[in-house]
Amino acid sequence: MDGLILIDKPQNFTSHRVVIEIRKILNIKKVGHYGTLDPIATGLLVIAVGKATKLFPLFSKTDKVYKGQIKLGYSTDTYDSQGKFTSSEKKVYPSEEHLLGMMKKFEGETDQIPPLFSAKKYKGKPLYALAREKKEFELRSNKVFIHFFRLKAYNPPFISFAVKCSSGTYIRSLAHDLGQIFGCGAHLSQLTRTEVGNFNLKDGFSLEKIKRFTEKGKIDEFFIPLEVLFPEYPKIVLKENGLTLARNGNLIFPEKILTIFQQESLFSDTSEEEEIIFKLFSIEGKLLALAKKIPEKNCLHPFLVIDSIKEKK
Repeated sequence: MDGLILIDKPQNFTSHRVVIEIRKILNIKKVGHYGTLDPIATGLLVIAVGKATKLFPLFSKTDKVYKGQIKLGYSTDTYDSQGKFTSSEKKVYPSEEHLLGMMKKFEGETDQIPPLFSAKKYKGKPLYALAREKKEFELRSNKVFIHFFRLKAYNPPFISFAVKCSSGTYIRSLAHDLGQIFGCGAHLSQLTRTEVGNFNLKDGFSLEKIKRFTEKGKIDEFFIPLEVLFPEYPKIVLKENGLTLARNGNLIFPEKILTIFQQESLFSDTSEEEEIIFKLFSIEGKLLALAKKIPEKNCLHPFLVIDSIKEKK
């Protein structure tokens, strides 16, 4: 079983706990996720099963969309409602006009310092572990990109918002930083992830539903096979003598190709910014690898082998 499952994660579940639950339900060990959701957060968690775990480098870089609520008045050490107070409570809040202006300034590329209590690693160790040990270290900022940070409703001290951001962005940090700017403190009180790349929460399933479908033998109701992923990538079917090459990550030359769908994508000139990824399939319809074109050699390079020959030994 190789593919994805879209989970609507409940509150107070860690992402790892969801992985454990899916392992139990499907009786499969090789399960992972594409991007952690904090326990306080709900919403879309993309779960990879079997060989789909190899796709992490692609999905881990996708943009994400959230909706949530920020509470003004005081800050916490975790930057959310589960942390300890780090400031006295204040009840002087910014005007809606001032708030809109400041939220707009967060948009675009920015340097963001992650929360002290987070899974971000420092010298190989999670920040939350160092924080609990009360060890001193320097928090380093990361480059993130905020596509939009929109106000949905403002009922002081509560700010309802929607945000689209690059991978690696901490929404808790957005909330905390906003409170620091206004001088009244703030923390994240609610958060729901609604999109991960092209995947949407409306297509997600609760763990209870997945369990029921599995017990009834209706796995197809929630399981997304590898072969239907990346519909935007051109598809190439290889001849029998090209299969081993693809599975070993070797170069694929035109004589090893049986069929090319969207042929103009393979033979058109593209810049590095427009680099196209191709899906390599067997005649039986099995996804073998993802490949990129090497124009100077007139061939394809399988840069991410999914159906590896090594795993068959």
